[in-house]
Amino acid sequence: MVELEAAAADVIDAALMIHRRIGPGLLESAHEAILAAELTRRGHQISRQQAISFAFNGLRFDNAFRIDLIVNLGLIVEIKSVERLAAVHTKQLLTYLRLMEQPLGLLINFGGETLREGLKRVVNNHIFAP
Repeated sequence: MVELEAAAADVIDAALMIHRRIGPGLLESAHEAILAAELTRRGHQISRQQAISFAFNGLRFDNAFRIDLIVNLGLIVEIKSVERLAAVHTKQLLTYLRLMEQPLGLLINFGGETLREGLKRVVNNHIFAP
């Protein structure tokens, strides 16, 4: 968990730096590419637009959704570029965390005037034990 927390801190630091230098206004895909490049430069393993499959009630759903960024094989980062985050954005990330059985995700909105109001840490308290 310590490594996950360190990765989260680095993602937040990189996102703050990017938002200060570039500001709001770019598409999500541009912010995603820039953040991924910066995190790679800092030594993190990054997966972009990873297709995720899951099973539910005996049914399998292939490539059901895509994760914006997966950092170091565990930290889920969902990127937005909207004026204001909505409750549904947090719920979306929490659902991703539950389906992937991951403990922590970051929701980052690059669309606001400051990043402070657009940064949320989402914790999955429903990790399934094997």
